[in-house]
Amino acid sequence: MPPKDGRTTLATVAASAGVSVTTVSKVVNGRADVGPETRALVESLLEQHDYIGRRSPSPKGSPATARIELMFKGDLNAYSTEIIQGVLDAGSEAGVSVALSARPPRPAGAEPDRPRGWARDLAAAGRRAVIAVVDELTSGDLAALSRAHLPLVVIDPLNLPRNWVPSVGSTNFAGGMAAAQHLLALGHRRIGYVGGSTKSACNQARLHGYRAAMEAAGVTVPDEYQRTGDFRYQDGVEGGAALLDLPSPPTAVFAGSDETAAGVIEAARGRGLRVPDDLSVVGFDDTDVARLASPPLTTVRQPLREMGGVALRTALRLAAGEKLDSHHVELATELIVRGSTAPR
Repeated sequence: MPPKDGRTTLATVAASAGVSVTTVSKVVNGRADVGPETRALVESLLEQHDYIGRRSPSPKGSPATARIELMFKGDLNAYSTEIIQGVLDAGSEAGVSVALSARPPRPAGAEPDRPRGWARDLAAAGRRAVIAVVDELTSGDLAALSRAHLPLVVIDPLNLPRNWVPSVGSTNFAGGMAAAQHLLALGHRRIGYVGGSTKSACNQARLHGYRAAMEAAGVTVPDEYQRTGDFRYQDGVEGGAALLDLPSPPTAVFAGSDETAAGVIEAARGRGLRVPDDLSVVGFDDTDVARLASPPLTTVRQPLREMGGVALRTALRLAAGEKLDSHHVELATELIVRGSTAPR
């Protein structure tokens, strides 16, 4: 009889492999006294069945009664550091431990929706929920987490294959509007945008906010004034260069991240332009990059630490079986004016 919680048991895998439960147990526990062919077969079936080992309960009264996995993809930067700090602070307040990991790369040629072994491994390691800051989540990823009984919360999602996945973000559209309105109020009319991927939901919201402000002011935005990238410094250098080399270059640029804005400033400096005298630049995030830039960067503050804290508390609620009032939470953005913008 299958277990009531729907988990695959060692007996299930043993029956499929035609071996004893003891043999499967040896493979699971890394014992050396199993033949290579048998080991390969059992490991394949463990993956196929999404076997999840029983979690060891934490000692009563232990501060680490829950363990949350904080998962990133790609290199860490100023943006991710702020989120990590927010999650860690909230975890400390709640008395839970947080494990940081990089999302495993998808093997070349792998099926997009193939069940992922990492979800099974996380559950076996005692994780109670997963907080993800990644650029891609497939239906297969979500199914693997669901089979592993691991609730998922996504921070600032670039895209989501399911609307019901809990997420925490910010008012990206309003932030994009605020950035453009600030530059318009300074007298700029030729305002360019250098942002993230066209597939990124948060990038699209920032871009649409910028365009909405421009259209409300009766200002037409040429197609060549919009550049996409990956929210990185080099994208700002390249996108800024492309804008500034136009026959009629913009007098101001709204960048989709602080890193991108720093790249735009470098592109301007390389062309002998002064910021903000010759070019005004606005970023997005309000990380250390904005405060340490030269000149200090006018930017749209995205409350990254607060977003990390909300995600941690949401993950704990889901792990405890609680229902959420809303699957999507957006925290307010705020324009922070510094020295990188000036009147036209």
